[in-house]
Amino acid sequence: MPRLFVALEVPRNAAMSLSLLRGGLPGARWIDVENFHITLRFIGDMDGRTADEVVDRLDRIERPEFQLALSGIGSFGSKKPHSVFAGVTPAPDMFALQAEIERICQRLGLPADPRKFTPHVTLARLRNARTEDVARYLTGRGNFHTAPFMVNRFVLMSSKESVGGGPYLTEEVFPLYDTGSAWDGTDLYDHPV
Repeated sequence: MPRLFVALEVPRNAAMSLSLLRGGLPGARWIDVENFHITLRFIGDMDGRTADEVVDRLDRIERPEFQLALSGIGSFGSKKPHSVFAGVTPAPDMFALQAEIERICQRLGLPADPRKFTPHVTLARLRNARTEDVARYLTGRGNFHTAPFMVNRFVLMSSKESVGGGPYLTEEVFPLYDTGSAWDGTDLYDHPV
C-alpha cells in the first residue's frame, strides 16, 4: 500500500533554483529535482475505501489560487540535524488550504498531525552529518530565494516505502479557482435587455 500525502508542486523554474543548492554537505542524500514538493498533510497508509473518501472530500475544496515564493534555508533536528530544507514565504491562502485539509482528515477519523505545519521543501536527508558542517552549509546559502510563482492546484501524492525522498507519484490533482477570471456579478445589470 503506498503512503499518501497532500502537497503543492514546485514549478520547474523554482526547482531548478533549488537544485543549485545541492552539494557541499558531507552525509547529505539529495532529493531528486522532480521530487521537490511542499507537504500540506501527511496521510500515511490506508485502505482503498478510506483513500477514496479522502479524494472525494478533497475534490470538494473550493479555494482560490495564490502566490508563493521560496525563501531561506534551514535544518530540522537542532542537536542532530536530519534534513535541510528551503523555507516558504508565509501565504494566508496556503495556511487556510492546509487547515481545511487537516479538518477534512480529522473528520474522516485520521489522527491529528502532531507537528505544527511548517511549510518547506526538503532538499536533503542527512545521515551522520556533523552539526558544524550543516551550520557552514546553511551560512553560505542563507540568502536563497526564488521569484514568486502561482499555485493553481494541489495534489494527492504517493510514495513507496523507502528511505525517503521519492520516487513520488501524483495520484490525484485538485484545481484551485482562478481569481483573475472569476465572475463577481458586477456586470449583471450593465447590459440592456
